[in-house]
Amino acid sequence: MGFLWEFIREYSPFIVSIAIFFLLLEQISYLKRKKILPGPTLVLPFIGNAISLVTNPTKFWDHQSSLAKSTPLGISTNYIIGRFIVYIYSTELSHKIFANVRPDAFHLIGHPFGKKLFGEHNLIYMFGQDHKDLRRQIAPNFTLKALATYTSIQQRIILKHLKSWLQQSSSGKNQPIPLRILCRDMNLETSQTVFVGPYLNGEARDRFNVDYNFFNVGLMKLPIDLPGFAFRNARLAVGRLVETLAVCAKESENKMKNGDEPICLIDFWTQENLKERAETAEKQNIEIDKVPICSHKELGGHLFDFLFAAQDASTSSLLWAITLLDSHPQILQRVRSEVAKFWNPESDQPITAEHLREMKFTEAVAREVVRIRAPATMVPHIAGKDFPLTENYVVPKGTIVFPSVFDSSFQGFTEPEKFDPDRFMEERQEDRVYKKNFLAFGAGAHQCVGQRYAINHLVLFIAMFSTLLDFKRARMDGCDDISYVPTIVPKDDCTVFLSQRCSRFPFFHD
Repeated sequence: MGFLWEFIREYSPFIVSIAIFFLLLEQISYLKRKKILPGPTLVLPFIGNAISLVTNPTKFWDHQSSLAKSTPLGISTNYIIGRFIVYIYSTELSHKIFANVRPDAFHLIGHPFGKKLFGEHNLIYMFGQDHKDLRRQIAPNFTLKALATYTSIQQRIILKHLKSWLQQSSSGKNQPIPLRILCRDMNLETSQTVFVGPYLNGEARDRFNVDYNFFNVGLMKLPIDLPGFAFRNARLAVGRLVETLAVCAKESENKMKNGDEPICLIDFWTQENLKERAETAEKQNIEIDKVPICSHKELGGHLFDFLFAAQDASTSSLLWAITLLDSHPQILQRVRSEVAKFWNPESDQPITAEHLREMKFTEAVAREVVRIRAPATMVPHIAGKDFPLTENYVVPKGTIVFPSVFDSSFQGFTEPEKFDPDRFMEERQEDRVYKKNFLAFGAGAHQCVGQRYAINHLVLFIAMFSTLLDFKRARMDGCDDISYVPTIVPKDDCTVFLSQRCSRFPFFHD
């Protein structure tokens, strides 16, 4: 020990000099990539501005947006955990990113450290023909028949949770209750039941919920992959979740081989896989067992991707729908009037898929909620090579690029800051006129494959919540401010007073 101390004392000036040299190299490298773009001039070694991002993400991203908006290029820069980042405000440049997702340009990553967290199986990491083939296989999961099957499941679970929320509110002597965690739990149960139906139940579902919570917590933490840290817990939890979903895929295959009717998403997927496999065997005149298929674990990985995509984004939209309807009573009344034309809760019948398609204004409300409060505000990509983004700026290889779909939602539209569902009605058709600015579901080859399912879920929730319950926000200063968790939610977690509006709740048969 004494020798080590003597060595450090003797060579400490040299060690300090080496450290300073490397720190200067890192700073010079950052400035070289930053060039003339707005962003911090000095950054902490390696950590960069990660601390401000973790402690106050809303302030961090608002600042990046303001910097980008202030320049004609619509770009700003920063430095996080050894990675140079570029923030894109410009809609045109965001489209350029989405249109160039390929091995020699941009790679969609979904999360700055997503590959390490989600694994390599994720649909968003795929390119070219492999990506096209998988999307083609996924398509039968979202046909009109499949969506109609999901609609009845969604309503049963929404109804179950609305009853529970009302009971909680009543037991608290009509005290307001925060809905964020309650909405998230409802969405998790909805996704589980829609995606894997009866194959996940009892103890397996309880374990699944525990692991999904580990994953959720780790999403917003620093990527420290060491025992005891939230990121490590999240990464290990993803592996267990995929294994659980793989078992569900195997059980579904056994049922579909018996000729049973599909009752959940994995059934529709498995049924189509079996059909395609049989057709390939016949076409190539080979034994069916020799036709390559997607393994149960691969299916489990894709199911987890769906679950993640449907979970927090949907929770965000439900909370903002409540928030915006509460602050716009005339729009709320129009929703209630429209829903009443098609659905009477006392009939004990669910809203049908046909009724859902007729609720034009309620769907316009849902789309406006998604526009004005895009749940996933940014879609991270990584530059696989140096890429000329503009005439004056080349994105360096390895840069994490953040196209802001949130900022795009306020570009082009008439009075973009106004909550105005009529912009999506047939008379105005702003969804078509300003289609390029409506990027909440992405664009290009990786556009969200389940967006019709997501909109249906939001429309159903708005219709049922508005019809069955009276609600009022427990307003306080800053309650509507944006918080990142990791999708955006109202700062107060949407805290509301609830009371029953209808004479009685419906009873839905399974």
